[in-house]
Amino acid sequence: MERRVVITGLGALTPIGNNAKDFWEGIKEGKCGVDQITKFDTTNFKVKLAAELKGYNPEDYFDRREAKRLDKFSQYAMIVAREAWKDSGLNKETENMERVGIIIGSGIGGIETIETENEKCINRGPDRVSPMYIPMGILNMATGNVAIDIGAKGESMAMVTACATGTHCIGESFRMIKHGYQDVVIAGGTEAGITPLGIAGFTNIKALTKAEDKNRASIPFDKERSGFVMGEGAGVVILEELEHAKKRGARIYAEVVGYGATSDAYHITSPAPGGEGGARAMKLAIEEGNVKPEEITYINAHGTSTHLNDACETQAIKTALGEEVAKKVMVSSTKSHTGHLLGAAGGVEAIVCAKAIEEGFVPATINYQVPDEECDLDVVPNEGRKVEVKYAISNSLGFGGHNSSILFKKYEA
Repeated sequence: MERRVVITGLGALTPIGNNAKDFWEGIKEGKCGVDQITKFDTTNFKVKLAAELKGYNPEDYFDRREAKRLDKFSQYAMIVAREAWKDSGLNKETENMERVGIIIGSGIGGIETIETENEKCINRGPDRVSPMYIPMGILNMATGNVAIDIGAKGESMAMVTACATGTHCIGESFRMIKHGYQDVVIAGGTEAGITPLGIAGFTNIKALTKAEDKNRASIPFDKERSGFVMGEGAGVVILEELEHAKKRGARIYAEVVGYGATSDAYHITSPAPGGEGGARAMKLAIEEGNVKPEEITYINAHGTSTHLNDACETQAIKTALGEEVAKKVMVSSTKSHTGHLLGAAGGVEAIVCAKAIEEGFVPATINYQVPDEECDLDVVPNEGRKVEVKYAISNSLGFGGHNSSILFKKYEA
């Protein structure tokens, strides 16, 4: 028998708030987390802006020795998992921890550690490479460290689908619970990619904007968009089987009712023409949720602020929902607030959808000025709206042609 799946805990660490509450307040206020890069000297770099965490000090969360043995992407994952676990009210003393799983992914994992240790190897010799290099750098260690920290002994894995990672992690976790393999899953994404190599690589593939005005840099759907802004942080949700949640009187933010995942099979960086792969992912999520397109109030778009993504996603939404419905649905990109958190984007954007449903508030696409005829949807420009949200979709699309969509519903007993 298929089981219902609900969200009972939230954890976020973002450029506009270092916990889920502050993050959501930042979204409602229209706060922009983009600013000058402070992590390294950008003198020789064409890109000067990123969306860094503000006031982050690892020693607020870990002792010094532990912090040194964890790459930032693992630190971020552990911090948000602790927050979400506490928020959910789950207790490892009373919970069957063998039925608690984890799927937390990352697009590029411990890139800061890789850069640091590579430099040591070249300049000081192989014997100077840290014995912690591998356990700090490999992508599964966000999940592994969270499992150890929380005590979760169920299915534990890390997914990597570039910028679709966080959404895939939540979608696959939804299926895990729906079909009875786990009762609880900690799911989402984490990323710490604002490093010299990370910025250089994305700059040279022409993905990043070279804009120098922080309020005209991450501008999804705007005609003057010229690339995305790198962000960092993490976002996870606690997914839980409904009866399990009800038995313990848990607070329920929203229900997950549909998930679609597809591949473009087209190009390593460009979306398929017309966003056909993204359209199929949305259609699959809508079909699984057994809803009509016109019932969807809000779509949290992938909306990266690159020319191709935003135009193709606009077409994908029209294909998935139909032209007339697409004109009426509210479609915003909260990457205008946070920049693009790569593998963590789907995690924080799932939190946006859950809170939009819970509070009846649709976030704006901020810093929007110049309409684009290729992106002619209701992008909720600059001002969020108080409106009941019964169904919301979160889209994530990744290099390699990975597409994922999750359909959320207002919880009804």
